[in-house]
Amino acid sequence: MLEPGSPAPRLVLEDTDGQAVRLSDYQGRHAVLLFFMRSTSCPICNRHVRDLAQRADDLAADDVRVLIAVPEDRPEAVKWKEEHGIPFPVLTGRHENPHELVGLSRKVFGSMQQSGSILVDRQGIVRHAHGATLPTNSYDEPGITAAIASLRTPA
Repeated sequence: MLEPGSPAPRLVLEDTDGQAVRLSDYQGRHAVLLFFMRSTSCPICNRHVRDLAQRADDLAADDVRVLIAVPEDRPEAVKWKEEHGIPFPVLTGRHENPHELVGLSRKVFGSMQQSGSILVDRQGIVRHAHGATLPTNSYDEPGITAAIASLRTPA
């Protein structure tokens, strides 16, 4: 898993329209919060995404863009995004699982996908990184909130 203070990984993912989304595209413009869902069928992960959607205005006010990464393929991601009215870009791996690109591998005999989040500031530095095997522990709201608050304070 990534460490706070480290440079953001060179992620290239694919959105539900099939367009490449590079984390570096946001550098110098916006902070980015990436939430990595265990699965689009995980009710707990869906609850976490609903919470992020409820906080969308506050996150936008802090100039934080939210991206949701799912381990499913693009057609499944499109279906899930439309069915749930997700207001954020939903990303999949172009050639590999997006979770593994940030160190969120499969645990428990390789069957349970880890989930978590990373917050990258405008300069491309990881400010928050959190991962968990159980989805109940994957959404570190206090950690995310503290990391976003730190973006408001000059270094």
